[in-house]
Amino acid sequence: MIDVSALQALVARPGVVQVFKALGDGQARLVGGAVRDGLLGAMVADVDVATPLSPYEVMRRCGAAGIRTIPTGIVHGTVTALSAGETLEITTLRADLTTDGRHATVAFTDNWREDAARRDFTINALYFDPSSGEVHDYFGGLADLKAGRVRFIGEPLQRIAEDHLRILRFFRFTARFGAGVDEAGLAACAARANDLMALSRERIADEWVKLLSLPEPVATVALMLEHGLLAPVLPEITAEAPARLAALVEAEQAAGLTPHPLRRFAALLPGDATLCDKVAARLKLSNKERKRLGLAAIPYAGEVPRALAYRIGVAEAQDRLLLAGRLDDAAALEGWQAPRLPVGGGQLIERGLAPGPTVARTLKTIEEDWVAEGFPGGERIDELVSQALASARAS
Repeated sequence: MIDVSALQALVARPGVVQVFKALGDGQARLVGGAVRDGLLGAMVADVDVATPLSPYEVMRRCGAAGIRTIPTGIVHGTVTALSAGETLEITTLRADLTTDGRHATVAFTDNWREDAARRDFTINALYFDPSSGEVHDYFGGLADLKAGRVRFIGEPLQRIAEDHLRILRFFRFTARFGAGVDEAGLAACAARANDLMALSRERIADEWVKLLSLPEPVATVALMLEHGLLAPVLPEITAEAPARLAALVEAEQAAGLTPHPLRRFAALLPGDATLCDKVAARLKLSNKERKRLGLAAIPYAGEVPRALAYRIGVAEAQDRLLLAGRLDDAAALEGWQAPRLPVGGGQLIERGLAPGPTVARTLKTIEEDWVAEGFPGGERIDELVSQALASARAS
């Protein structure tokens, strides 16, 4: 007996109810991750809906019900509905006409099985019909979900040829759901590893970050490395890397700190900030992400943890400390907020220092001493300011 209680609770939410009511009984089903995660009792992140209605009919019916829609991917049949605080992606049933490994030309259909056949894995091709309470399973996805098996729909090599990103998705879903690895899928991914080079670096980075965000990515990363899946896009990751990642995952757990994919990425790369920056640039990470990855790659040099956090940021300091095995120091920084230097240039000028470069140099001296002494306040900061002013006047 399938437990659909979580799915029934999901479709009972007011915003979801309104959309399904607008589309009509039997005209819409939950699909993909919403069904998969709901059946597992996991949190449902995205509410995806499939329908035989055309995207224009979806917009017409939603509009008539007072539901705002956005034609986010109307060429491919996708409309976003905003309903009572809910965001639903509604996509017309489709069949692939042509594919090139990155993009597909589709035709709309009213055949549910045909729509399921174009999806990647059996566990992602499950549909839930709120009007009947039935889960529709065309390719054995329920059995695979129960067994913890990530299996391509149809011939794995063909499915990868249609969309090369499925290689990375196979490993990400295996890391998340797999009790083991599907050998046919693994062999196909290994055979088509070089197809990854045809993907945009942004798509690769997105999947890679999602994989490293999972609770236990070590075995999957090691498997990818063993079968040559990383060489085409991340050749900097070598055979020793999974052991470093395993040590970091253990450190995160022992310290009680939330995992972070960039910290884990740094563990997989050599401790070289310049090299890490080149990798980050190649994957087109944001400037903020590039900076964090590069800071994590710099080896810990024994700095006082709070002084380090003040200089580079709390999260960045925790990255470096965890990578160095300094669990207690990293944990102690959780929730700490760096104080502000309680003196500014204007106050130095008020105390007789002439405006100009000397103010900045003196302020820097005060800050360095203040940080080195553990951010004192009260009389001690006044003493530090007086000492720095005396030194500045004497120079």
